[in-house]
Amino acid sequence: MLLTDCLEEFIYDCECRHLAKGTLRNYRGQCEYLIRYLAELGIRHIEDVKPQHLRNFLKQKQDAGCKPNYINDLLKAHKTMFNYLESEGYIQVNVAAKVKNVRKPKVIIETFSEQEIRRMLNYYSGSDYLSIRNKTMIALLFDTGVRCNEMIMMEPEDVAHDYIVVRHGKGNKERVVPKSSYLGKQLMRYMRARTGYFADKAPKYSNLFLTKRGKLLTSVDVGKVLKLAAREVGVSPSIRVSPHTCRHTFAHMQLKNGLDVYSLSRVMGHVNISITQRYLQGIRDSDIVASSKRTSPLMNL
Repeated sequence: MLLTDCLEEFIYDCECRHLAKGTLRNYRGQCEYLIRYLAELGIRHIEDVKPQHLRNFLKQKQDAGCKPNYINDLLKAHKTMFNYLESEGYIQVNVAAKVKNVRKPKVIIETFSEQEIRRMLNYYSGSDYLSIRNKTMIALLFDTGVRCNEMIMMEPEDVAHDYIVVRHGKGNKERVVPKSSYLGKQLMRYMRARTGYFADKAPKYSNLFLTKRGKLLTSVDVGKVLKLAAREVGVSPSIRVSPHTCRHTFAHMQLKNGLDVYSLSRVMGHVNISITQRYLQGIRDSDIVASSKRTSPLMNL
């Protein structure tokens, strides 16, 4: 069976399973990358692919300076396709299953400090629509730990009295995340500004957060809002300013404040707890000591 035919059937199966458009796009691109490499070797049929071919492909990427995360993402896509082909009986031996992930160095992601969060929130202090919207988005990212795309896809009816329903989570899984009274008040203020601003504009989209022209926001738009605030209030240059760093900061602060890792995993919408446990690596020893003192068995008798 031709590798190109294998890919088309695999992608069609992914579409039938309603995988996210981004996932479909990544799977196609990452598998096409491998297929082009194999074609250069004269390999066009799935039956001719050997584990060593995949290892050589990944080694080529390593030698080109690609990062371990990128290489492992490629391999994940390849394994997913080969798993499908094995389940459908197109191959008897899953060659991708014999290839191991590249070892990743442990990287501790630096998070925002409490002072930096306060300064970023206070930067957008105006009373116009964009200022109120920007402050509300920053507050929501830090207060709930939602992914950027989850926030972009939210609608006003997703906001309840003391929680927010995330309907467009990773893998289209729905979950509930709590919100603080601070965020609740900020959302009320924003909704008043939003209603007044779009009263005569009739925007095409109903999403909670919109551009000043009533269009959908992008992750780039949200990133610019954060980066402007961070630059103007003097956030440490060692911090990678992005919505995902807000998510990391949320996780670290929740763990430091005593939330158990199981509850945090549910709030963040992780598939399994092993993903959540990675955030433990970024907590400083001094924070662990302080937290342990508060939860000491003898001091709480």
